[in-house]
Order: sequence, then structure tokens, then C-alpha cells
Amino acid sequence: MQTVGIRDLQINPAVFTKSLENNEFVMITKRGKPLGVATSFEDDILRHGFLESLVLKAFERGDISLSQLSKSLKLSKGKTMKLLALHNIPVTDYKLEEDLKGIESFL
Repeated sequence: MQTVGIRDLQINPAVFTKSLENNEFVMITKRGKPLGVATSFEDDILRHGFLESLVLKAFERGDISLSQLSKSLKLSKGKTMKLLALHNIPVTDYKLEEDLKGIESFL
């Protein structure tokens, strides 16, 4: 998530628009304190609602944990995992090659 200060927006608005064009969330701050969050209009946001889209994308990018996602959505971890499956978002991200090397070294 990109962070942009109010003053930076006045001086160089391209920093802000570039992040939005890349479908990234932008936290807007004033004197270092969070003021708000900006995001581009994507189909996900229109289909699923702002909060759900925001936290699902944050989870998918690794910005928040499964527990934080569950709390944000006010769902149990089981229901949150089902929601992730519906959106084709993996619960864990790992490299198969690393697991295969680990299995080979174990054997």
C-alpha cells in the first residue's frame, strides 16, 4: 500500500495517480497521521463492496493475516477460508519447489 501525504499530493500528484492506475490502495496522511484510503474503481469493489474488497486485496498481497481478515469481516476463520475459496484467493502462498526439496532431504 502506497502512502502519500497531503503536501506530496499538491507537489507531485502523479505519485497518487500512478498508484491508482496500478490498482493499488493509497493511504493519505496529514502530518504523518492516516487520514483516509483511496482506491481505483475496479469491478471487484463494485461487485463485493468496498470493505470486503479492501481487506481481501490486503490479505492477497500479504498486508494482513488470516486472523486480521476474519476480524475485519466479522467472520470465523472457517467462513473466511470459504470466502477466500469463492474468490480463488489461496490461503497460503508457497513455492512447490521448496517443499519438494524439503521432502527429498527428509527421505
